[in-house]
Amino acid sequence: MAELATLARPYAEALFKSGQAHGTDASPWLEQLAAIAGNVPLLQFADNPKATSLQVFDLVSGVVTGELPESARNFLRTVIDNGRLGVLPEIANQYRALRNAVAGFADAVVYSAFPIDGAALADLGTTLEKRFSRKLNLTVELEPDLIGGIRVVVGDEVLDTSVKARLQHMRAALTA
Repeated sequence: MAELATLARPYAEALFKSGQAHGTDASPWLEQLAAIAGNVPLLQFADNPKATSLQVFDLVSGVVTGELPESARNFLRTVIDNGRLGVLPEIANQYRALRNAVAGFADAVVYSAFPIDGAALADLGTTLEKRFSRKLNLTVELEPDLIGGIRVVVGDEVLDTSVKARLQHMRAALTA
């Protein structure tokens, strides 16, 4: 993972600085390219020595919905020419983190054993924003293994109030 982050960092920072200088946001097209680049058969095609950079570029840009701006096409060409198509999802993650840091936001993933409705998520969001001292972009992922409660991940911080975590703590205390 660290290697992927190391490879992605210069691309994300350059894209972010370019966007700030020109007053543009690459998020819409970058997220779309990252989703496309997560396709395993596409990555296998891109890694094929018989596939040219132009063929890979045409394939990826052909899948994109809408028209890519010139800056996006140039960025995609650079990523493909440098053999970094598989790094695009991590570039998008780091770009999002840079954008969020400037705006004072952070991405938060709420893992829950059960679905959370809109009103409960809004209340939870308010509580978590106070706990983590920043605005949060919440996403919910179901994880039935938690049994009950939630686990919240914000960057490298974790708040685990799940039943599973409590049972693990009890087991550790009883066996100590």
